[in-house]
Amino acid sequence: MPTKKANPEATKPSLDCILRPRSVAVIGASRSNHSLGRKILSNLIDFEFTGLVFPVNPTAKVVNSMKCYPSVSAIPEPVDLAILAIPRDRVLRAVDECGKKGVKGLVVITAGFKEVGGTGAILEEKLRQKILRWGMRMVGPNCMGVVNTDPEVRLNASFSSATPVPGTVAFLSQSGALGDVILSDARSLHLGISMFVSVGNRTDVSGNDLLEYWADNPRVRVVLAYLESFGDPKRFKTVARATTRKKPVIMVKAGRTEAGARAASSHTGSVIERDVAAESLFEQSGVLRVPNIHSLFLYATAFAHVELPRGGRLAIVTNAGGPGILATDAAASLGLPLANLSKKTTDQLRRVLPSEASLRNPVDIIATATPQDFGKALRLVAKDNQVDGVLGIFVSPVMVDVADVGRETILARKTMKKPLLCCLMGRERNRAAVTELLSTGTPVYQYPEEAVQAFAGLVRYTEIAKEPEGKVVSLPANPDLATRAIRRARRAKRTLLTPSEAEEVLGAYGFPLAPSREVNSVAEAIEFAGEIGYPVVLKVTGSEFVHKTEVGGIRLDLRNGDEIAGAWQDMATRLYPEATPKKRGSKFLVQKMLRSGLEVILGAVSDEKFGPLILFGLGGIHVEILKDVSVRTHPLTDVDAKEMIRSLRGYPLLTGVRGSRPVNIKILEQCLLRLSRLMGSHPEIAELDLNPFMAAPRGGTSAAVDARILLHPTSRPV
Repeated sequence: MPTKKANPEATKPSLDCILRPRSVAVIGASRSNHSLGRKILSNLIDFEFTGLVFPVNPTAKVVNSMKCYPSVSAIPEPVDLAILAIPRDRVLRAVDECGKKGVKGLVVITAGFKEVGGTGAILEEKLRQKILRWGMRMVGPNCMGVVNTDPEVRLNASFSSATPVPGTVAFLSQSGALGDVILSDARSLHLGISMFVSVGNRTDVSGNDLLEYWADNPRVRVVLAYLESFGDPKRFKTVARATTRKKPVIMVKAGRTEAGARAASSHTGSVIERDVAAESLFEQSGVLRVPNIHSLFLYATAFAHVELPRGGRLAIVTNAGGPGILATDAAASLGLPLANLSKKTTDQLRRVLPSEASLRNPVDIIATATPQDFGKALRLVAKDNQVDGVLGIFVSPVMVDVADVGRETILARKTMKKPLLCCLMGRERNRAAVTELLSTGTPVYQYPEEAVQAFAGLVRYTEIAKEPEGKVVSLPANPDLATRAIRRARRAKRTLLTPSEAEEVLGAYGFPLAPSREVNSVAEAIEFAGEIGYPVVLKVTGSEFVHKTEVGGIRLDLRNGDEIAGAWQDMATRLYPEATPKKRGSKFLVQKMLRSGLEVILGAVSDEKFGPLILFGLGGIHVEILKDVSVRTHPLTDVDAKEMIRSLRGYPLLTGVRGSRPVNIKILEQCLLRLSRLMGSHPEIAELDLNPFMAAPRGGTSAAVDARILLHPTSRPV
């Protein structure tokens, strides 16, 4: 009986061997002050690593006043982690030496592997194989190193020039150079780092591995990341979703503006652009995506220090009208409601503030107010049950001691159980106060809009944490029936399914379809129309007619045989001008006309990296212009299907406006789940469109009236 193969992911050692080592060997330690090996060794010593450090260099006996060993095997003690900062052609041999020594963790700083292509890619594959052979974990190659500020570890195994401040933020970066800048900026913002990993080429340890490692780590309150590409998007969705249910994950994903829609023949393919897949993946996994590093720090400063709000109602306290207006506009643009202060709160404010103060939100305490007035106002609005978060804005007049403003803000925050964010405007005069506020964990921003953006991030994560997990619902289907239709197209060497084949595939998965039939003559068309009842629709079905409306290839509301014959003759003459009368118009379809319903689109595209992408939106002929669509990655959960529909700008059209009846949204949700299962079961399908799908009110007939299914070329592996 064959033995069951072990899951390689399950048998990999813990990342403790890299992030919590008891001993570290620096292979490539050097006497040169300008070498990476020397810098890494110095950082380990200066950061006061709690374990043993062993310099390794075959040509030096002493490095940095420490005994140096010619090889890892010469070290008399066990080694948990080895840092490799040596020429590329020596890396593989060093890995074998580490494997024989029993080293379980590697950080390969050396560059020149997959990122340069050619020989480098071949060497990286050999490196990966050696890691598997020796049962090691490895960060890199082509990375900056790792950091763990835990007092029990104090590991700075990087060549960063910035000394990280201990804290609760874990950070992973796909860019080593950017990682150095991030560590430096974090220090200037008093943003404490728990762990930092520059993942490099991710030959072994990936972002997914780190998310799993940090998910239950009590020293990690928030995870930040800079990514340039996804390694395994499917695993990312699972791992990230599990992590974001415990703590916020905030990411910058580079490459969001790469050009262009996919060159495709379907509506769905032309609507889904490359970055939409990444955006959808973040949305489904609960990750907060921000556009740039600046926004990443705006969020991190808040998430690392303040409580999550119960809701989004913001109260603004300011001593200047202009910044208060800017904050109000920012809140409105981000969908944050300003809190309606209670009469009790306004009465209390009236008793402590100057008579000229404006007591409505935003509360303007005016320029002559004292730091003490500012502190009192912050405390009072924070006590209001209608307030979920407070933004304090202070523009320091010349006669005010800014340090007093900082102290009053810190005292006010100690009495609050709600998030308080600050904006002290006037950078030079406020520098000392800002430093003091940051050192006490009070988020401070230069401009009001930045603070409001950060609060919006807190609110969004609060919503994410409350969202139900959702489940993948397996609706009844007959995959074998769909496979037979697909194989017929393959045998005919076609990538586009005929209407009858598409109907067979969709019917196998339970989609409601408008009754239709391909016909070869006017007589057949009239006969079928009599069977299903008038009115009917006549459509051209040739593969060359992608958009039937644009070429006049569709006739609606035909009510008798004469109208069918006239429509047939007109379209056949125009669309098949070179064909003989006998062959002319041999590719037509007769379909029952649905009189009521809102046109929507359900579609899917098979992405080489992300797998099937499922689309829903307002459909019909204007879908590519309006682009009011939502996209999610396969597999969809019941919650995903609901959110896809409700996220449309035009969602009110589905719920009924100006006297119209709401459509049957339950059927739309089920069809999205059916579509997800269909795409997951048939990787041969490249693109699929149901456009339009007529969404009728409850009790009416909701059905797909046009379907297009395109297969991958047979040369593509599936």
